[in-house]
Amino acid sequence: MTIEINLLPWREEQRQRRSKRFYVALVLVALVGLGGGYGATWYYDQQLVAQQERHRLIRDRIAQLDRDIRAVSDYEAQIATLKRRIGVFQRLQAERPQTVHVFNALAASLEEGVHYANLVRQGDRLRLTGLAEDNRRVSDQLRSLEASPVFDVPVLSEVESTGERRRFNLSVGQHMPAARKKEVAP
Repeated sequence: MTIEINLLPWREEQRQRRSKRFYVALVLVALVGLGGGYGATWYYDQQLVAQQERHRLIRDRIAQLDRDIRAVSDYEAQIATLKRRIGVFQRLQAERPQTVHVFNALAASLEEGVHYANLVRQGDRLRLTGLAEDNRRVSDQLRSLEASPVFDVPVLSEVESTGERRRFNLSVGQHMPAARKKEVAP
């Protein structure tokens, strides 16, 4: 007796099962690939959003620092202005005794018959305009100023006759005593 076994239908079924498994695996691999691609895209999108947020935060901080730098520059300008003003006030405060000293010396050196009409101070120089009864009184006044320890040698620039009086212009340098110079020095 011969037994005949037909393996063709079984092979055909096995081939169909393998094809079906292959297609299922292919679909699963495609789905995993699409899912992985979508996951990678989503991850990189999230990284991009986080990086953009960091950049925005850095730009905001830079803008704040720029505002702070401008404020500091404004404060420094105000400080410099206030220091200049304080320096002027200190110099004026130090010159107050000198001004009194100069006026006292002018009053002490004033000769009889001479009157000062105008006094202008420019740094350490005084420009005086005055009236005298005659030319001798003008020269006496010049000698009196020169003899004062507060003043340099006076320079007479003009003498003009106005009737019985003489109008004169002179300039003279002034000295600050050594003790006063130390007070004024910044």
